[in-house]
Amino acid sequence: MSLSRRHVLGAGAAALTATVTGCGRDNNDWIDGQTTGGTGGGAAAAAAPAYVAPLRAVLTKYLKPTTANPKHPTYAGAVLIVMVNNSTTATIAVGHALRYGAGPVELPAAKRVAMRADSIFDLASLTKVYASMALLQQVDRGKVALDAPVARYLPGFTGTGKGAVTVRMLLTHTSGLPVGATGVKGLTPAAQRAKVLATPLVSGAVPGRTFRYSSVGLMVAGQIVEKVTGTTLDVAIRNGITAPMGLRYMGFNPRKWLSAADQAARLVATDARTSRGLLRGTVHDDIAAQMGGVIGSAGLFGTARDVALTGQMLLAGGVYGGKRLLSAAIVKDMLANHNAGLPAVDPERPGRPSDHGLGVTLRQPWFMGTLSSPTTFGHTGFTGTSLLVDPRRKLVLSLMTNRAHPNWGWANPDPMRAEIATTLAKYL
Repeated sequence: MSLSRRHVLGAGAAALTATVTGCGRDNNDWIDGQTTGGTGGGAAAAAAPAYVAPLRAVLTKYLKPTTANPKHPTYAGAVLIVMVNNSTTATIAVGHALRYGAGPVELPAAKRVAMRADSIFDLASLTKVYASMALLQQVDRGKVALDAPVARYLPGFTGTGKGAVTVRMLLTHTSGLPVGATGVKGLTPAAQRAKVLATPLVSGAVPGRTFRYSSVGLMVAGQIVEKVTGTTLDVAIRNGITAPMGLRYMGFNPRKWLSAADQAARLVATDARTSRGLLRGTVHDDIAAQMGGVIGSAGLFGTARDVALTGQMLLAGGVYGGKRLLSAAIVKDMLANHNAGLPAVDPERPGRPSDHGLGVTLRQPWFMGTLSSPTTFGHTGFTGTSLLVDPRRKLVLSLMTNRAHPNWGWANPDPMRAEIATTLAKYL
């Protein structure tokens, strides 16, 4: 590990660190938590922005039970990256990447693993953002039409009412498909894929009429990417997004490509009570696990900085490091609200807005707090991850937690997400 990375990492049982950088470097100079020099200024750090201490205090508060959640902490650890005007202004890591063993049982201090700024998280549904971008790249290349029926690309996408489902509806969650797939366990990979495509619409659903969050929709979108590229989804995302951006520690199934040392020091644990035992570097999502760890709705792993730089790339209109990943026109379409006037059905978050772009959600106060606006976009992940981008403030907020460690039922992460966003908004 280089010295430039080491100085931002925490150690010891408390595992609380905060690093602030004010170098004015642009996103081209940040890869995997390291500064690589370049055009933005010298290496000396500016004074810490006023919001760093309050953000650290909020993150630390949720390491313990709170009044709203008195029985358990919200998470064992977290990493927060703030970027403003294309410069990283705050990097904060708190708590532990691993605190509990299978059971769950709390590990002795010597066996815990401190959270680091470059810890690698199970991104859960943030995967949907990357699967959507991979699909939009094919739209850019003329291989996919957003308003074409899904069945044009995937003939196995059959069932009552499904002929009216378009590619766009998959990305805006208006297809009428249900939240999750079922019945894929034990099937061959080909049979699993066919089973997903055969998933029926929700009873009474009319495609294009209602926002209804659907992981199945993004699983189908991922299959479209594979069909038109002739590669697997993980390869398409690597070739089209993560490799051009230099995101070396973002990918599926990290235990297949991460060094033993990095697996021990950097992988962030999730559930410790499942029949699969402690999950660390193995995808938390059951369907993704049953399907080999690579689907369009879950399975991607990465660091807080990886996610932040992705937000910055979208904020910059699809350009990163002088490379255009997405056309300006498709990014504009991606970040526009396609669900104006539509109702939303979400039993977990009644009253939420239906606002949604192509693979990202818009105007969601339940996790965006007072940063929420018609143009604020982002996404959340079940494991406690989230990305928030506010174009008005040229702000990117990447918040990674391991709230599913050791038990996702211990706490609802949304109040914490909203408090972080609202705290930051007070200073910008």
